[in-house]
Amino acid sequence: MAAITVPTVSGGSSNELVLRAATGAYLGRYRGQTRLHSESDLRVFLRWCADQDLDPLAAVRVDIERYLRWLQDVRQYQPSTVSRRLSVVVGFYRTCVIDGILPHSPADYVRRPTVPAESPTLGLGHPQFEALLTTARLSGNPNDFALIALLGLLGLRIFETCAASISDLGEEHGHRVIRVRGKGGRVVLIPLPPAVARAIERAVDGRTDGPILRSTLGTRMDRHAATRRLKHLAATAGVRMPRMHPHCCATRSSQRCSTLASACAMSRSLPAMPTHAPPCVTTGPATTSTGTRTTSSPRTWPQARDHGAAHDFADV
Repeated sequence: MAAITVPTVSGGSSNELVLRAATGAYLGRYRGQTRLHSESDLRVFLRWCADQDLDPLAAVRVDIERYLRWLQDVRQYQPSTVSRRLSVVVGFYRTCVIDGILPHSPADYVRRPTVPAESPTLGLGHPQFEALLTTARLSGNPNDFALIALLGLLGLRIFETCAASISDLGEEHGHRVIRVRGKGGRVVLIPLPPAVARAIERAVDGRTDGPILRSTLGTRMDRHAATRRLKHLAATAGVRMPRMHPHCCATRSSQRCSTLASACAMSRSLPAMPTHAPPCVTTGPATTSTGTRTTSSPRTWPQARDHGAAHDFADV
């Protein structure tokens, strides 16, 4: 991984070397996606310090408060994003104190914004998701259908979807499965419903290695490219959302199970539960859950309907 760019600070190259060592020491505590996200959030803070002509190692509490207000008032981020980015700053200065670079942390007594218990991201309704799924299936890009199937039908997170590789596909006890690496390095095997398996086969297109999802350039699809494809599909399908985001597909992934059963004619077989959704229900408001993956749920599949989805996915 390339070293994080350290802005020019007042005091000469010696301060820059100390700052570079401090950032390296902080990022060295993490690995994988956590390190990438921490590096991204820390880079935002360092860039803000450079714009303010402020040495990050000479910052005081008032400066951190100013950075917090900049995130809220200028960038207008959600409370969860502000809290996450502030936690990276707090961790960075805490590491500086541990390593003896600073005598105390200027971010210790900065108050974080209150994060609501429920996510403000709205999930797609049943007809909206069926329209999105149909548009992805009819798209000329085979990665579109696999992307929506993995996000909505299987309930994976966006980074789990983009990180999936062909080598993660396999078979266990007669079932096709995919190995998913989740948060904290947790690895789970998830059975693939037939429709999702066929969507993956279309995206793989006979390849034996590499990523499952690829961008238009042939490289691994990242979360930014996936979000762009999702917005394009939503616009084509006529789905109107205040903020189209990959979480919109996974937010109601517990209800995607009923969509999967009706649209893909799965003969009332129980599909794999998503890695971050509650047990299957067919009623109730859309909520985001961070609960652990379940292994069973009530079989409350509705009968396949006569319109749209049942015929669109009969040959999936």
